[in-house]
Amino acid sequence: MSVESINSISSLNQSAYQTKAPSGKKEEASKEVKSSSENSGVVYEKSDDTQTSQTAKKTYTQNTALVEQLKADQEAQKQNLINIVNKMMNKQTGAYATSVFGSDSDDIWKFLASGDYTVDAETKAQAQADIAEGGYWSVGETSKRILDFATALTGGDPDKLESMRDAFLKGYKQAEETWGGELPEISKQTYDAVLKGFDDLASEYGLENWSSVSENT
Repeated sequence: MSVESINSISSLNQSAYQTKAPSGKKEEASKEVKSSSENSGVVYEKSDDTQTSQTAKKTYTQNTALVEQLKADQEAQKQNLINIVNKMMNKQTGAYATSVFGSDSDDIWKFLASGDYTVDAETKAQAQADIAEGGYWSVGETSKRILDFATALTGGDPDKLESMRDAFLKGYKQAEETWGGELPEISKQTYDAVLKGFDDLASEYGLENWSSVSENT
């Protein structure tokens, strides 16, 4: 056999081998991809089920101590405003009594019954200035301070606005009890101004279901 014949046969065998080999590798690669894809799908679903199961098993324990502390803080804020309103309204009525009757006695009815209304002109003039428009105990200034205290005590939290309004009403009621009956007209006007201020804040905060209180309680 000639050298050319041997080379020709060798080339054909080599060509056939090279053509067949990739085909086999392609099938194996295809099987591996399919197997990997199927396995990946199983693993993903299992992982998702595990996460769902873990989520379902989560439990949350209420921090009772913190809740009680927050309640106590809110109640303290409310009581602070009650005390502030009570004292402030009594101071305002005291200034009113001095300007009109010449005394800021807490027991105004006993004072009126005594007939002793004398007071020095300077003190009476100062009291009249205090309750006049723009004065320290005027309707505008007194109502503004009450609302400022309410906002400061709550840090401007809209959720506590109702509680602060309730505190104002209770404080006003206590002031009436201290006075011995309905407060003077200047205090009633202050009452209305404060409630309007609360209504304005509710509107500013966008609170829903806010009911205005217009009558003295």
